[in-house]
Amino acid sequence: MGTYLTSLWGVPLLLLIVIGGCNRDTSTARSVAEAFVDHHYVGIDLQKAKELTVSVALSKINDELRLTSGQSIDASTQKPRVNYTLLEKKEGDQRASFLFEGTIHSSDNTSFTRKWLVTTRKEGTEWKVSNFTESD
Repeated sequence: MGTYLTSLWGVPLLLLIVIGGCNRDTSTARSVAEAFVDHHYVGIDLQKAKELTVSVALSKINDELRLTSGQSIDASTQKPRVNYTLLEKKEGDQRASFLFEGTIHSSDNTSFTRKWLVTTRKEGTEWKVSNFTESD
């Protein structure tokens, strides 16, 4: 009986370790920029992307939320598959910018590329996305 109870406690503990390991470190400019790209472009989760933003970026996300209100994206939604790479970075003590190139693959086997420029700035002790732009 004791071994059974011990093994039952191991499951929640393992789950907490796995979940904790999935959270991205957002203490650096680059990790915040990558987390933003993951939430905004890969996961299409504007609410999570919004948590990482300030200033112009926050206004843009709020506009996107307003424009997409009533359009649910859930488990049944066919999301495109998105891969991206970091092309360029410019880092300073208080500001940094990152240029990513993303390839978007749709369910009909077509794909296209976009470039995303993500600008971050230090807000107190945290890094936040202050602006982002998309281009061909």
